[in-house]
Amino acid sequence: MIAVLGLVVGVVVGLFVRPEVPAVVEPYLPIAVVAALDAVFGGLRAMLDGIFDDKVFVVSFLSNVVVAALIVFLGDKLGVGAQLSTGVVVVLGIRIFSNAAAIRRHVFRA
Repeated sequence: MIAVLGLVVGVVVGLFVRPEVPAVVEPYLPIAVVAALDAVFGGLRAMLDGIFDDKVFVVSFLSNVVVAALIVFLGDKLGVGAQLSTGVVVVLGIRIFSNAAAIRRHVFRA
């Protein structure tokens, strides 16, 4: 419940404060958000399955964001940033939809 409250507070603060994102970070922000969403959906699925561990969630959250950002950074340095960004979004998108389907099956028993 604390995570949900933190998410709600973060969204509300973000809407009112309207933080400026530095130009150097802009290419990495969408990838980091998708990676964070993957960790959140994975954590929610684990909670519903009764195997949630807060340490695993924190490590998963941080490592997803860091690894995704590093892949995009490496792609930028190699000149294939758009392709690697697309690959990261596709892979994480598949994981998000897989977790969402498992959550749906658990909640609606369907």
